[in-house]
Amino acid sequence: MDKLLCKISLLMISTLPASGSAQQATDEEIAKQLANPIANLVSVPFQLNYDSGFGPADGHRTTLNIQPVIPIPLNGNWNLISRTILPVIDQTDIAGNSGSQFGLGDTLQSFFVAPNRNPSDGWVIGLGGAFLLPTATDDLLGADKWGAGPSAIAIRQFGPWTVGGLANHVWSFAGDDDRPDVNQSFVQPFVSYTTPQAWQFSFTSESTYNWEAEQWSVPLNFVAGKTLQISGQTVSISGGIRYWAETPSSGPDGLGFRLVTTLVFPK
Repeated sequence: MDKLLCKISLLMISTLPASGSAQQATDEEIAKQLANPIANLVSVPFQLNYDSGFGPADGHRTTLNIQPVIPIPLNGNWNLISRTILPVIDQTDIAGNSGSQFGLGDTLQSFFVAPNRNPSDGWVIGLGGAFLLPTATDDLLGADKWGAGPSAIAIRQFGPWTVGGLANHVWSFAGDDDRPDVNQSFVQPFVSYTTPQAWQFSFTSESTYNWEAEQWSVPLNFVAGKTLQISGQTVSISGGIRYWAETPSSGPDGLGFRLVTTLVFPK
């Protein structure tokens, strides 16, 4: 745990740009854009999750998800949104008395083509694909499979509210033949409320269904955060709890926690 937190600090410090960046939007406006996963806004979230109760040895896992979101203009009306999830994992006894592992997990890379317009004007829908990359540095940190499948997102904003959902399905098509195939669906409904003081309160579920094992994993996340300026850099800081409503017998159990620091680069 200590070495993971040390790496988080070093990574965040090295990513910070020089101070003095001009604020081009209010903190409230930026907070509302952050609630939109396909906003025309560059952001780099560092999402730290802690979960416990894995398997018979009551194992535990700390995961730092590095999640850059980069919009790429295609023309005046459409954007290609790149969303990457690169996990850095520190875990102990997650498969019985399996010892400790530390390193990278598998990367999930998603792309969405979405109209470049404000979701307060109506529903915005993005379509694209998701790609599983076997970047894990240990057998117990990843599936050792290449995978791909469709991905979609829908979002609507009205007043202080943001509602929507993201979904994808990934099938494996190559990799280690001795490892189980990947055939899973991911569904993430979300709702958030943003105050004029740029406080944000959100609820989301990040449910995964494994079609091979016929099992659900359903965490419920409740998070509160604030968008603010630190030495000229726009930052969102949030934290909350997660409750595992449904998991396989080998999965996490009960309560966990989530901390997120997001570096924001308004256009």
